[in-house]
Amino acid sequence: MRVWIDITAPAHVLVFRPLVALLRERGADVQVTSRHYAQTVELLRLQGLEAELLGTHGGGSSFGKLRAMSSRLPALYRWASGRRIDLALAHGSHELTLVARLLGVPSATTFDYEFAAVQHQLGCRAATRVVVPEAIPPERLRPYGVRPPKLVRYPGLKEEYYLSDFEPDRRVLDLLGLDPARIVVVVRPPAEVAAYHLRLVNTLFPAVLDRLGRDPAVQAVVVPRGAEQRDAVEALRLPSLVVPPHAVDAQSLIALADLVVSAGGTMNREAAALGVPVYTTFAGRLGGVDERLIAEGRLRPLRAADELELAKRREGAARVRRDPTVLLDLLTSGLAA
Repeated sequence: MRVWIDITAPAHVLVFRPLVALLRERGADVQVTSRHYAQTVELLRLQGLEAELLGTHGGGSSFGKLRAMSSRLPALYRWASGRRIDLALAHGSHELTLVARLLGVPSATTFDYEFAAVQHQLGCRAATRVVVPEAIPPERLRPYGVRPPKLVRYPGLKEEYYLSDFEPDRRVLDLLGLDPARIVVVVRPPAEVAAYHLRLVNTLFPAVLDRLGRDPAVQAVVVPRGAEQRDAVEALRLPSLVVPPHAVDAQSLIALADLVVSAGGTMNREAAALGVPVYTTFAGRLGGVDERLIAEGRLRPLRAADELELAKRREGAARVRRDPTVLLDLLTSGLAA
């Protein structure tokens, strides 16, 4: 069996790492495509995943996204044509499902935020299977043409699957020059270039950086999404902020931290999966996964910087580990369609 996987963002590298290994253990020929975007290429290399790089991210404007898609779609089609692909898999890559549909190849896409409307209108309608967490109410997916049997759902968080074999590497603390006696906070800025962020202004996040960056008891590691964010944070020259110059082992950093504050989704859920206290500063509409995590007390919404409870963590909540073969079997169920 030949499987095509399109990885278009840094978080997707981690999602597919165990799935690629499982597919290859089953004898599949796995071929990966990707694009130049944020730290995606660097993380692919760190995880030992070879990929054909086709296209780039369109940036923060709708015109830029459309231009990038109009260039990348034909490039993917040319790449995939004649390769005799049996199954195509993606995490939110509507370009993969569109190309797979044109080629008559069954495809599956997965995601865990249901309000990226434009992306899902394109990607879900073209897909054979749409695999999402049970926390997302099915009625929220119907506007994208998603109903059973196309819709299949899994329990828990995707992070509980791909982190199932993960153990933190304490060397990351030394690599960044962190003092474990201080309160170590991991901070993730908002994804300004994501379509669901374009019309939002996150006024809370600068206040959070200012509070953390001036507290001598804190070392706050800001994990930027790209060079522009890195430069902007460094320009603040706040003494308690640490900005890594390159991609780091963010999962180890989270697991060893006392607290996570993130405007994104993946890092919030990784912290929850690893039993680490986490605040969200997300300025958009909350999805079903975050709603459930908040209801369970595993994620705390932050409304003001002075609400942050800064203290050394004694013990985290128990980790939840789930078998990634469950996720893989749901994604590959499209072969039988």
